[in-house]
Amino acid sequence: MNGQTPPDMHLVQGTTRIATIVGHPVVQVKLPGLLNRHLQQQGADVAMVPVDVPPEGLAAFFRLMRHGRNLIGSVLTIPHKQAAVAHLDVLSDRARALGAVNVVRRANDGTLHGDHVDGFSFLAAARAHGFHPRGRSAVVVGIGGAGSAIAYALCEIGVARLCLLGRNAERTRAFGAKLQAWFPAVSLAYVCTDLAGVDFLAQATPVGMRAGDPLPLPAALLDTLRAETLVADVITAPAVTPLLELAQARGCRTQAGVEMARASMAFLGGILGLMPAVDPAAFVAAPLPSSTI
Repeated sequence: MNGQTPPDMHLVQGTTRIATIVGHPVVQVKLPGLLNRHLQQQGADVAMVPVDVPPEGLAAFFRLMRHGRNLIGSVLTIPHKQAAVAHLDVLSDRARALGAVNVVRRANDGTLHGDHVDGFSFLAAARAHGFHPRGRSAVVVGIGGAGSAIAYALCEIGVARLCLLGRNAERTRAFGAKLQAWFPAVSLAYVCTDLAGVDFLAQATPVGMRAGDPLPLPAALLDTLRAETLVADVITAPAVTPLLELAQARGCRTQAGVEMARASMAFLGGILGLMPAVDPAAFVAAPLPSSTI
């Protein structure tokens, strides 16, 4: 290091307010690097720190958050988005509907407020590729914390046809029944035999994070993929998953997980008080700029 501080290293000191990103594992997360560079450029005395907390330690982590007066909140990643709900005091309407959160803000009195903006962050990234959900067709693979949020956001913004593909058929149909009740105009399906005509394919499982993982969909189904489909993956590492590599070979536009991380900064930063507040649903629902259409 030659005694020199790297130019993008955030100097943490006694006055620094701390936000965390909590998961198990956390080696793959990109948000701390993105957010800390932004905060440093703004001269803000705030830093985001990744914390690897196994499921059995989650309750203790939230007890610490309640009492840590320089802790402003936390972003939640796998596998904690659903389990975190039981430890919070206040939930947004969408977090309550989803039964999951991806961001928790600590109020000055120590109460913990949860929200879920993963779905809108994912769709905000898709805007850059010219995708708007209204009137379109989408497939979501995986109905966990991220997948359910993406499906909810697609329905809220006006997707016409949505297919949910989850490993647990009973759980997937139960969530679909809730979506149908909330958004009766959406045509829902649970089986997909042909990806031709699908505008948006969202991969929201951990499949693809580890070397040797299989593709998240059967090869026969992926053979029906057409170049008109935008294929998006929540996984941030590797940057190009096997699914995205296959989609690129077929001429599809692709959206990597890091794009969602970048798009989430404004939403998460607003909720945590690090940036001006942005309404995620209003941002995604706005008409596309003419340059992306």
